[in-house]
Amino acid sequence: MHRTAVVCIVFCGLFSRFVSAAETAKPDLRAEYEQVVAKAIGYLTTTGRAADGSYSSQAGPGVTALVTTSLMRHGRSPDDPSVSESLKYLEKFVQPDGGIYQPNTFYKNYETCIAIMCFEEANRDGRYASLLKKAEAFVKGIQWDETEGKTSADLEYGGAGYGKSKRPDLSNTAFLVEALKAAGNDENSEAIQRALMFVSRCQNLETEHNQTPFAAKNPDGGFYYTPAAGGASMAGQTPEGGLRSYGSMTYAGLKSMIYAGVRPDDQRVKAAVEWIKKHYDVDANPGMGETGLYYYYQTFAKTLAAIGKDQFVDDKGVAHDWRADLIHALARRQQPDGSWANHTDRWMEGDPSLVTGYALLALACCKPAESR
Repeated sequence: MHRTAVVCIVFCGLFSRFVSAAETAKPDLRAEYEQVVAKAIGYLTTTGRAADGSYSSQAGPGVTALVTTSLMRHGRSPDDPSVSESLKYLEKFVQPDGGIYQPNTFYKNYETCIAIMCFEEANRDGRYASLLKKAEAFVKGIQWDETEGKTSADLEYGGAGYGKSKRPDLSNTAFLVEALKAAGNDENSEAIQRALMFVSRCQNLETEHNQTPFAAKNPDGGFYYTPAAGGASMAGQTPEGGLRSYGSMTYAGLKSMIYAGVRPDDQRVKAAVEWIKKHYDVDANPGMGETGLYYYYQTFAKTLAAIGKDQFVDDKGVAHDWRADLIHALARRQQPDGSWANHTDRWMEGDPSLVTGYALLALACCKPAESR
């Protein structure tokens, strides 16, 4: 046989095997994704859900709203009994002031924002339009601004927080921005632009938007919990007194900036992306280890989906299929009954209903291309 023909046969054989592997990789990923999601939904709807439609009711309505949103983002209809009963349960928490929260709670912003996202997901025929309009007005009304005696010069300005802490934080503010976006507010919304002022001040980057005393002490471009009331980072302080950046807040900060219309060439976005490139990880919450891991997963997925690229290139030039990475990471951690639970149970992450809801929200951003 002619040498050229032999080379061609060998090359074609290798190419055939390469194509075959590529063709089977996607179906394998789809199968893994579908199995993980089905098991999680099965756990929530048979084991996690109480007879009244609630999830972890001892924690207030937030977990129920979060889990119910995750189910709808995976195709469950608002009229499906596994969803409709939970929606009825949540309606019991609608307050005269328009908020959706447990009476006497410290978590009015958090609970109402999560509920807004849930009812927006269910509002396919306008059935919750009035409820949502009042809830949106409520969270805008409790945002830290002039009505709380604050001006744009104050570090608290534009933020949202827990009542017990008497100061805003980036987590609550990120939920506020996400809820307002879900409710139809675009980047020109005054409330979102106020929130952007607070978010910018949570970044370890000194700019015209951020003159806090912390920015220059740890100028790595990441984000921390709050600059208000003396400042706080759940990852601690640097020896110089700076506030350490960490993964969940950096993704939450970047996501909020994207939703607020900050462009990719803005130095704030560029610095945050560079931080993420240095700390790309699906096995830990960078800077926090396994603490807050499942909260991290849902901010990771939502943020990279908002960036709009299927591949994320880290600082070493390695291109990551972030969706596949996260699907594999969650599949490895899933329990036989379909749930997840964090053995580091700070921030309620020992609660399987909550973290399974977080996981499903993350996975909703990770659907393999053929399923999107």
